[in-house]
Amino acid sequence: MRIRRWISGVNRDGGRRVFGRARLFLAGVAVAVSAALPAAAGEVNLYSYRQDFLIRPLLDAFTERTGIKVNVVFARVGMMERLKAEGRNTSADAVLSADIARLTAISEAGLLQPVRSAVLERNIPARYRDPGGLWFGLTTRARVIFYAKDRVRPAALSTYEDLADPKWKGRVCARSGKHVYNRALVASMIAAHGEARARAWVRGLVANFARKPQGNDRAQVKALMQGVCDVALGNTYYMGKMKTNEKHPEQKAWAAAARIFFPNQDGRGTHVGISGAGVTKWARRRDNAVRLIEFLSGDEAQRMYASRNFEYPVKEGVAWHPEVESWGRFKADSIGLAGIAELSPAAARIIDQAGWL
Repeated sequence: MRIRRWISGVNRDGGRRVFGRARLFLAGVAVAVSAALPAAAGEVNLYSYRQDFLIRPLLDAFTERTGIKVNVVFARVGMMERLKAEGRNTSADAVLSADIARLTAISEAGLLQPVRSAVLERNIPARYRDPGGLWFGLTTRARVIFYAKDRVRPAALSTYEDLADPKWKGRVCARSGKHVYNRALVASMIAAHGEARARAWVRGLVANFARKPQGNDRAQVKALMQGVCDVALGNTYYMGKMKTNEKHPEQKAWAAAARIFFPNQDGRGTHVGISGAGVTKWARRRDNAVRLIEFLSGDEAQRMYASRNFEYPVKEGVAWHPEVESWGRFKADSIGLAGIAELSPAAARIIDQAGWL
């Protein structure tokens, strides 16, 4: 009340010196009040490509353990552009991505800062984190061959490379090659064989397509059930999602018609992708952002990730979901995902040239 009367008096008097003193006094009050608020120190702002319903239970658990509130902005597209536009004024302290391509694109744009954390280095194998500490993998998923259980014998399957053999002519389904999952797979082929052989493989694969690429990974499994094709490329976790989908029970029938095959088990291993996170360059709550990522790499969050989204924990020793376990253990490709990310532009060119649109 005194402040209000003082300001009123200043306005009536019109005195510049008194008005200036009032402004200084109010500024001091504002600073004092801001310093007294615990919210700024007890929050962290997260930009996420992963949908809120998938990650909210993990974030709530983090808040319960630490008292740090997580504010989430979900973005299906355009996160990097938003971060660029906001610059140092961004409110984002951390980013969470469902794939390596987007995460490395944000990193290469100079929008992440390096983090050194003994916790993260202990929990996450080196091949699933950036060598410079710019990003960290939090879960993995395998890019496998789904096959029609009534028409294909597992013994007939072997490698990704074999899918380009003419024996599969008109029998292969896949989503667009432009999608980040398939671009990463082609990048892994370049890493294993070089660009020339990877280009030949993509051309052979495209020649064996049963239909024009369309839909998502679930749509490929649906096509197996419908008899459109006999084999398809897809990520493992979609099998778990379809088998337990109560909102769309028809997907249970799609999953029941298919089985999972892990390719290249006698060689380099099955290609895997990651979801992951990084701390933004201009993070105002850097310590809280690091604590969040550390929590997500720990036992509790890794178990929750595995149980909710049928993914594989990156931390060794964390139990897999029983459904995931039922698909069997497998050897994963040991190539570092940083190397896969570097080859993504070359993979995109090969995909375009082969017409895998």
